[in-house]
Amino acid sequence: MVATTVKPQVIGHRGASARAPENTLAAFRLAVAHGADGVELDVRRAADGVLVLHHDAFLSDGRLVGATLRSELPPSVPTLGEVLAAGWWINIEIKNDPGEPDHDPSGRLVDDVVAEVAAHGAGGRVLVSSFDWATVQRVRETAPGLATAWLVWTGTPGDPAAWVARAASAGMQALNPQDALVDAALVAAAHGAGLAVNVWTVDDPGRIRVLARLGVDAVITNDPAVALAALAGI
Repeated sequence: MVATTVKPQVIGHRGASARAPENTLAAFRLAVAHGADGVELDVRRAADGVLVLHHDAFLSDGRLVGATLRSELPPSVPTLGEVLAAGWWINIEIKNDPGEPDHDPSGRLVDDVVAEVAAHGAGGRVLVSSFDWATVQRVRETAPGLATAWLVWTGTPGDPAAWVARAASAGMQALNPQDALVDAALVAAAHGAGLAVNVWTVDDPGRIRVLARLGVDAVITNDPAVALAALAGI
């Protein structure tokens, strides 16, 4: 059954990354200026332990972010602290995939993110997510008061019913599925289990309206201005 149409929140994917360089203060500010309800960003740790925002493990010049000092990163790469200090709602994605060269199985990266959020008093305005199940579980264990979400995509083992059951049983607040996975059945199952559904990455206005009719809770988009225009009047 198709859900009653609701107006989902609009979250800037790495900021307004269709119009400004992704994961930069300029992109985050532009997303908020266009009316986004919040921003999504990617966190890694520089060689000196500073939490910085960068999607890929490597910089464009081939250097590994995790092996580069904060002072040696491009000036456009902000810190997590800088964005937390701005007061926005933030979906913090912790980049900690086992197949990447900077993978941290110790949990220290998670602990550092949790500590940074606490230092800025931002616990009530963040959602912490990751594709790595162990990473999200570590957040749940060390900071049960923080909202968490599991990121799933077409390559995630299992099926939607299993993902929903796993996330709900772990006490998470949301499932963040790739757009291609989202249909009425997934939304109904997630909502039935008490999970919000935050869909990534959606830029097509028609698809955004379809997702609104399905009742998703948020669309994560590269272009918040386009998404908000698509949802106008809903």
